[in-house]
Amino acid sequence: MVRAAVLPAIGSPLEITDIDLPDPGPDRIRVRLAAAGVCHSDLSLSNGTMRVPVPAVLGHEGAGTVVAVGEGVTHLAPGDHVVLNWAPSCGSCHACALGEVWLCANALNGAADVHARRRSDGADLHPGLNVAAFAEESVVSASCALPLPEGIPLTDAALLGCAVLTGYGAVHHSARVQPGETVAVYGVGGVGLAALQAARIAGASKIVAVDVSPEKEELARTAGATDYLVASDTTAREIRALTGKQGVDVAVECVGRATTIRTAWDSTRRGGRTTVVGIGGKDQQVTFNALEIFHWGRTLSGCVYGNSDPAKDLPVLAEHVRAGRLDLGALVTERIALDGIPAAFENMLAGKGGRALVVF
Repeated sequence: MVRAAVLPAIGSPLEITDIDLPDPGPDRIRVRLAAAGVCHSDLSLSNGTMRVPVPAVLGHEGAGTVVAVGEGVTHLAPGDHVVLNWAPSCGSCHACALGEVWLCANALNGAADVHARRRSDGADLHPGLNVAAFAEESVVSASCALPLPEGIPLTDAALLGCAVLTGYGAVHHSARVQPGETVAVYGVGGVGLAALQAARIAGASKIVAVDVSPEKEELARTAGATDYLVASDTTAREIRALTGKQGVDVAVECVGRATTIRTAWDSTRRGGRTTVVGIGGKDQQVTFNALEIFHWGRTLSGCVYGNSDPAKDLPVLAEHVRAGRLDLGALVTERIALDGIPAAFENMLAGKGGRALVVF
């Protein structure tokens, strides 16, 4: 028997309840979770912004210890520490053949599987984004687990599974920030804090953090921000004033709102680059006129999972952690139990804090 946070239906509150997990079958493993991060994507799944089969065990950012392996699993063994990878690449679809594994067409096929059963009534449960990390233990495909490099605390390693891969990748892979460039990061949550650290690691000369909450300034500056702005109708103008009336070279949008995306675009220089990480709803329409697209010569691009290849990027991130360049703990503003997840959702909606981390 395992305790888990279950989404019974879209728009319904999470239920903390007992579930029954099967033994790991072929090419599957059972993992005892050490920690799981509460990501905005989990909130988007719960409210229907992103589709998920329900009822489901949510949670996709986690790390833990392998406790059992199924037939055919040779690269992992009981006792191994792993980071969960919610979007494993199949290696054979068109995107994977191009080397764009973050766009794998089959990455989320497992989300429709029956993952476990609710103890109270035997109802089938699906794994939200493949890995069902909001649980004391989970059974996942072996492809969803990456060996944790040495020297990384297991609890904090959960953040590597989404927030850090996404924020770091947005800066280094999507926007490709170069030393000396100027950067604005919109949204100082877990991903935004990771993006701020990544911009500092990249050698950005000025890093402007933007958020609706004035209380997040200290968090942002600790992560690497040189300037902090409370979001307003004049944000783009203020950023241009901070950059010699030019605008930043790169804007990273971690919110997923039409107005924020538009402001991020407006805050970049002529020829600047805007990377959109935030997941917005279909009702969020961003508009541009044809003349400004020509005149400004800016680039606007989406960014999925930081355009990362987790298997290749995890060792790089681990080296940054060991060298002291990347501080995982600085992303965490609250350590909670499973029953604290609903409150963490409310805090995200209210724009409070960085990453909440469920510690088992």
